Amino acid sequence: MQTIVLATQKGGSGKSTLAISLALAAIRAGHAVRLIEADSQGTVSNWRRRRRYAQPIVEPVYAARELEQRLQSLDREGVTVAIVDTAGGVSAATNSAIRYADFCLIPTRPSIADIEATAATLRVVRAWQKPFAYVLNQTPIRAAARLAGAENALSDEAALDIIDIVASPFIVMRNDHQDALSAGLAVSEYAPNGKSAEEIRGLWQWIAARLNDATAADEEFAEAFAETPEILPAMAALAPIENDSALFLRAPARS
Repeated sequence: MQTIVLATQKGGSGKSTLAISLALAAIRAGHAVRLIEADSQGTVSNWRRRRRYAQPIVEPVYAARELEQRLQSLDREGVTVAIVDTAGGVSAATNSAIRYADFCLIPTRPSIADIEATAATLRVVRAWQKPFAYVLNQTPIRAAARLAGAENALSDEAALDIIDIVASPFIVMRNDHQDALSAGLAVSEYAPNGKSAEEIRGLWQWIAARLNDATAADEEFAEAFAETPEILPAMAALAPIENDSALFLRAPARS
């Protein structure tokens, strides 16, 4: 099972809408999907109550320990993709979700204030050494200069090449997203031939490619690990990072 976590400290970045849209994109790509709501605001659960279709199943799980246990058990149930919508801010539940993530998405609007607000989330992601990417979300239709500035700011923030850390395509702010949410639909169901649905399909393809790359890298590591068992004692000697928000934020990225 592959776990995708949407996390950012700042509220209003569109995490819930993106989580719903990506869940439907994954289902249409042939995956068995579970949508986990770790945000007590309940946007995804409210959307599910308005929905007349059985899929995706939405599970509200707000406690860190319960979230860990649920993510560990979903693979045995045949789920192939779990998408976790986290709350704004820094919490034990969000930290736990990131810990078990195969890929972290950090949605942000293309403004310097929103980008700066992702720093705390980025520190947690780096503490667990998780693959990640920013998603420029709710971008104005005509904002080429702003997007260029946002890309530069994100590249500086993460100190990595922009091509590796900014998902493609950007998600443009259109009414289709909110209209679909109100109707209990994903945007690909509400307006399947629209530009918003096209962008979501493209974003899912980009994410799927990164997940495949990460899986291949894990397999290469496993082969190397089998040939070099002497690294086991060194790994066992590493101090664990406890499930504590303050410690997460103090911990530097492990090299």
